[in-house]
Amino acid sequence: MWSKEKAWEWYKNQPWIVGMNYVPSYAVNSTEMWQKESFDIGVIEKELIKAEELNFNVARVFLQYILYKEDKESFFNNFESFVSVAFKHGIKTMPILFDDCAFACMEPKLGKQWEPLPCVHNSRWTASPGFVYADSESEAPFLESYVKEIVGKYKDDGRIILWDLYNEPGNSERKEKCHKLLKNTFKWAREVNPSQPLSACIWAYSDFDKLCCELSDIINFHDYSDMEITKRRLEFLEQYDRPMVCTEWLNRPLSNTFETHVPLYKEKNIGIVNWGLVAGKTQTYLSWDSSKNPKDGKPEVWQHDIFDEDLNPYNEKEIEFIKSMTK
Repeated sequence: MWSKEKAWEWYKNQPWIVGMNYVPSYAVNSTEMWQKESFDIGVIEKELIKAEELNFNVARVFLQYILYKEDKESFFNNFESFVSVAFKHGIKTMPILFDDCAFACMEPKLGKQWEPLPCVHNSRWTASPGFVYADSESEAPFLESYVKEIVGKYKDDGRIILWDLYNEPGNSERKEKCHKLLKNTFKWAREVNPSQPLSACIWAYSDFDKLCCELSDIINFHDYSDMEITKRRLEFLEQYDRPMVCTEWLNRPLSNTFETHVPLYKEKNIGIVNWGLVAGKTQTYLSWDSSKNPKDGKPEVWQHDIFDEDLNPYNEKEIEFIKSMTK
């Protein structure tokens, strides 16, 4: 694990980290984003140009282990295409290797993906590697190869800003079940010794996910709450005395907005990566609570995302505010 001094030295050499979690509008989940049947670098570039216009400098992206397992060459070719195009537009990549978030309540699958469910937020999102693989002793050597190969290929690549090794470990009622893979993932990545910091996000602020803070070089956290709760969480995280990046936020119905939270994060020099860029098949402009979602079209107040499918702003004044903060 990096010393605090090394972590701060790294952070001082970065611009203010500001960007978005990115899933292209054509993709219902990470499998559809990357697999060769659907991967579309043309769409991706058009959408990343909108992020460039906002002066965003980071794209956090979810990788999918089953694609590496099925077709390693295609997996790496598509990832390299993304990293190259993003960097062309001034955006560094923050890769996520594993993920316990499984809105679909199904294991990931290859081939044609499910169509999104009407009125449901992120209805077809699947975990990586999936819980069957995560719990399989026989899969561990292949999971190790996956971590070491991708981190090894990009360990000294300036286009990668940091490694987000594991998204929301313990989600989907996994809790402590995630600990073995979480610890192993850090162990495997540290054996490669990349020049970028390693991290995994704290998101539930419970005993099972505080391990992320103890393993990470920088503090990586999620917060979709109102300002009162946000400030309490920041007080808790500041005890670690390490650079901080909020890698998921933006929940407009709960007063977690660009106007409310960006000034605080900027004042405290905390990196920020909001959920969503373009409204698409993930439907993350909808509320987590399906009962609040309209039967047709989009809600008046979007939960996440910044542009619609035609790349028009959700809110022009919000765009102006973002640019005023990121210029």
